[in-house]
Amino acid sequence: MRKIILMMSVSLDGFIEGPERQIDWHRVDDELHRHMNDELRTAGGFLHGRVMYELMARSWPTAHADPAITGPMAEFADIWLEAPKYVYSRTLRQADLGWNSTLVRDVVPAEVAALKAAPGGDLVLGGAGIAAAFLHHDLVDAYRIYVHPVRIGSGTPLFPPVAAPVPLRLEGTLTFGTGVVRLSYARP
Repeated sequence: MRKIILMMSVSLDGFIEGPERQIDWHRVDDELHRHMNDELRTAGGFLHGRVMYELMARSWPTAHADPAITGPMAEFADIWLEAPKYVYSRTLRQADLGWNSTLVRDVVPAEVAALKAAPGGDLVLGGAGIAAAFLHHDLVDAYRIYVHPVRIGSGTPLFPPVAAPVPLRLEGTLTFGTGVVRLSYARP
């Protein structure tokens, strides 16, 4: 059975973006991009909320036209464009989507279970809003959190508050030249 993997970059103080949606503090170089490409190449699909989908759709479909694009970025553009995308939104219409994308209105545990039971690689979850919905329904199986060595002070937190501790098992860590550290956790 496929897993739902929450894969996100976060500041040391727990934010995925600044108060004006800034992500210019991310420390992504070719080394980290190659690593992420290796992680995502075998994914069975991406689970995006509207905000994450629109962010990705603004950049990756036209990335190859940018003369400054690096090899790892061009490779990621291909990975993203080719992979199935499940876009959770109550406001978008199917006509608003492209690039192998399917519109899903709500996070329904039975529908997610069917998606997990389908053949293919693990499903990668990205975006704070959609992650909160999946976490609320206890649908996240594993975490790949990329902690960037910067405090930004405010913005969108990665994790919503919880009523009780949620124990996880450390699977490993990985440090990159930029000082980014990947923390890998799974459910016990």
